[in-house]
Amino acid sequence: MKEIPKTYSAKDHEDRIYKMWEQSGAFAPDLDPKKKPYSIMMPPPNATGTLHLGHATMLAIEDILIRFKRMQGFSALYLPGTDHAAIATQSVVEKKLQNEGMQNPRQELGRKKLLEEIRKFVDESKSTIRNQIRKMGTSCDWSRERYTFSDEMNTAVNELFRMMYEDGLIYRGGRIVNWDTKMQTTVADDELEYVEEKAPFYYFKYGPVVIGTARPETKFGDKVIVVHPKDKRYKNLIGKEFDVEWIEGKIRAKVIADECIDMDLGTGAMTITPAHSLIDFELSQKYALESPQIIDFDGKIRPEWSKACGGMDILAARKKVVEILEKKGLVDRIDENYVHNVSVNYRGKGVVEPQIMKQWFVDVNKAVIDWKKKKRSIKEVLQDTVRSKMIRIIPDRFEKIYFHWIDNLRDWCISRQIWWGHRIPVWHCTKCSNSFFSPTTVQKCKHCKAPNISQDPDTLDTWFSSQLWTFSTLGWPEKTPDLLRFTPSSVLETGYDILFFWVARMILGSTYALRKTGFPEEKSIPFKDVYLHGLIRDIHGKKMSKSRPETCIDPLDMIEKYGTDAIRLSLVIGGTPGNDMRLYEEKIAGYRNFVNKIWNGARFVMSSAEPSIKKGEDKINLKKLSRADKWILTRLNEIIEKVTDQIEDYELSEAGLTVYDFFWGEYCDWYVEMSKVTKNPAVLKHVLKTSLQLMHPFMPFVTETIYGDLCPGTMLITEDWPKPNPKWNFPSESDEMGRIMDLVSGIRVLRAESDVDATKKIHAIIFAHEDIALVLDKAEIIKRLANLGTLEIFENGEKIGKALTTFVGDIEIYLPLADLIDFEAEKKRLHKEIDDLAKYIQSLDHKLKNKKFLNNAPKEIIENERIKFTEGLKRLKKLQEQLEQVSK
Repeated sequence: MKEIPKTYSAKDHEDRIYKMWEQSGAFAPDLDPKKKPYSIMMPPPNATGTLHLGHATMLAIEDILIRFKRMQGFSALYLPGTDHAAIATQSVVEKKLQNEGMQNPRQELGRKKLLEEIRKFVDESKSTIRNQIRKMGTSCDWSRERYTFSDEMNTAVNELFRMMYEDGLIYRGGRIVNWDTKMQTTVADDELEYVEEKAPFYYFKYGPVVIGTARPETKFGDKVIVVHPKDKRYKNLIGKEFDVEWIEGKIRAKVIADECIDMDLGTGAMTITPAHSLIDFELSQKYALESPQIIDFDGKIRPEWSKACGGMDILAARKKVVEILEKKGLVDRIDENYVHNVSVNYRGKGVVEPQIMKQWFVDVNKAVIDWKKKKRSIKEVLQDTVRSKMIRIIPDRFEKIYFHWIDNLRDWCISRQIWWGHRIPVWHCTKCSNSFFSPTTVQKCKHCKAPNISQDPDTLDTWFSSQLWTFSTLGWPEKTPDLLRFTPSSVLETGYDILFFWVARMILGSTYALRKTGFPEEKSIPFKDVYLHGLIRDIHGKKMSKSRPETCIDPLDMIEKYGTDAIRLSLVIGGTPGNDMRLYEEKIAGYRNFVNKIWNGARFVMSSAEPSIKKGEDKINLKKLSRADKWILTRLNEIIEKVTDQIEDYELSEAGLTVYDFFWGEYCDWYVEMSKVTKNPAVLKHVLKTSLQLMHPFMPFVTETIYGDLCPGTMLITEDWPKPNPKWNFPSESDEMGRIMDLVSGIRVLRAESDVDATKKIHAIIFAHEDIALVLDKAEIIKRLANLGTLEIFENGEKIGKALTTFVGDIEIYLPLADLIDFEAEKKRLHKEIDDLAKYIQSLDHKLKNKKFLNNAPKEIIENERIKFTEGLKRLKKLQEQLEQVSK
């Protein structure tokens, strides 16, 4: 062992250590067929910028799992990659070009040149993301790196499209979709974000009924009133037609009945706008009603519907329509306090307008998958994989949300009107009007051989390609050795916020594709476990937002300032599956202090143990173990077992805290301090070495750096995970040392409560009773750890007056006050503190009896004052007891 520097600087070690790991091949899985496979396909970060806290959390958790399994002897594959992120990436690049002076990049550059600009941007971003993943210490196999828009991935996407197209799952049809008026493309249902908005809710006179709506600008073409068939108010109107004075004059309206109507909502009657409402569209399909488009694709009223409102945007038209109807006396009333949700695209925040359009869809209800001896639909398989526990969702409370989403799943619109992404591999012929699949460029129609063909201009939803991630990255559609060995993945770790965006789609794509290509059901699922982490929030529990820069923490800045190990620990400890977690710089700094503690503890052990180890005293001799040695070895066995179980159960925060508390609290603060009285170098080194192994998945850099000095010629990343040694279980001696530690802690508490200077050596008297032999044996350790100048130990004795007293089991501890304090000065001090505290308590009492305060102050402030009052009373009682002691 060589002497290590006095201080640890992460910057001096992290890049060197990572390069050593990578060059050694440690990240690649051992393909020994005897080893069990364990695999994680890294959820690919979008190729649009830099690492954020969500990525950092994901990488920290996944790397803990993969390092743990690698050390356990699994053939562990951690496959990295990036996502082309179709709509997000094109949006970023178009905005960048607009900032550089372009008005409309698509029009000004055209498809080919815009795609070149995006590819150039993505190549730069991929390199940045790759380096940032390395900065997190992520031990992924870079030789297997994948990209969702590579040639290989494109082949897999086209093959899946072909299979679904030929099975009749993919079809082109006119249905209502979500249209982003800003980005001029469709978006999926689960890409919508709902913004709460306070807006007027209008009630209009519509012939013999009153209808309610928050969107009067959509009502130009409404000709059908829908009521509930059991609503007595409207029973005599059902089936009738009549003329109604409306926005642009008289129209012919009719009344129909349907049970979808809520009789208690509004007036219980509504007109339908099929082209701009999903519910209304489904009603129009059910009753074969017209579906006129009122709002165009730019979010403006179509001129043919209104001379007054034609060409107006939605908000201006809304105001105008109300104005027209008010003049006609058709406004019944207005609810100014109505609150509703406005849907926007969570990507670019553009307002989303329901529109009927011809698009490409995936049918989720057609039974085409051979699943459990029956043809089943995508929706049925999505339900079965989770319900049958083939796939576990952790925490399991998210299963309820998952099933709710699946139960309400509609056909998936997979076409997007953007240019960056996998282009739909279908060609249309203008001569015979047929369409056909082809993954490559063709010159003639497959049906009529005419050259009048063109490829569909749309691209696929980015989630269509992402759904293949777990198996296309392993070589599918070819049955490669990697695919056969590592599918399904062991775990997918991701944020709970994309449970539906991605997790459900991956189950959809994998079960369909792999069953169709001959894989058994248990090998067709994409992963066995889904581990959902929560969102990272600021110190006050609020969501971090770019609009409030003071709330945001850049993980790369924190790595630069505190080192990777500190940020990794801070992202894991305190977090539990599916729950949000608070992160703040002070927390990160706190774990940097732990990194320093590990370094300093290792430095002491290596310097003090080295002379003995050089003499060959490197092996633990059971005959030479002290009580302290037996205690720490017993605790080490217990910690190994506990941490192993916790990681296996995805209790990563608890596992991190376990190793933290053991190393800092039990090893450094207790055993290392005991070793300064009498040391066993072999035990010191062994516990340090094993602790480094246990901490390595959480804190890879500092542990690897120390391990290289402790065990030259070895790499910690490839060492075996520790196992409990049954020969090192000493429950009796461990219990005895526990009593000694409790005894020392009792003395420390007495000192602290009496405000005795921690550096002052004091006198103690102990009546040990049945533990006399134990206490005498550990007298020097007690003196050192309790900072005693003198210690008297007796088997029994009379109670000592004018002394601070405590008990540990049957052991009596006395600290004579004469050795601690100047009685007169202490009495004077205590009287003053009691008087000041009594006044403070009285002021709190008055405040808590003040009705004005109780009625107006926020609950948390009132509760805080109550806590202060209770704590003050506790402190007052202690001070009074101390005064009584010194006054005897």
